[in-house]
Amino acid sequence: MPITLTVPEGLLSQRAQAQAFAGLTEAVLDAAGLTGNDFMTANIIGTINVLPREHVLAAGEPVAAAFVELKLPEMALVSAEAKQSFFEKAADVVEQAAEGRLKREHIWSNIVYAPEGAWGIAGRSYNNADLVGAIQGAVAAS
Repeated sequence: MPITLTVPEGLLSQRAQAQAFAGLTEAVLDAAGLTGNDFMTANIIGTINVLPREHVLAAGEPVAAAFVELKLPEMALVSAEAKQSFFEKAADVVEQAAEGRLKREHIWSNIVYAPEGAWGIAGRSYNNADLVGAIQGAVAAS
């Protein structure tokens, strides 16, 4: 479940970037009620994009801002409560990592959903039932 964190240069130290990504991973797992699930934990991946300051804009002007994009299969975090939980936790994580160099109102998050059957891991296509089975199998194996 890829996470993309995008920030301008100088906003987060290397250490803070790693901490933020770990925190975003936990936010996804917590919002989905899957903390400790080996299959889900291993499949939360992503990137941290650090852009030149002049390439991060709000209202057409450079700004200290952060963008969190989460890509999920369409059956994940479907309730309004689950989405809200992730958005709140993601903002908390990024705000803490920035150590006062970022206004909370300059943290944007979104979720992009892949349609049924359009999810692949290790070259294998997963439909929603396959994903649920893999997640439940990880619980059973624990």
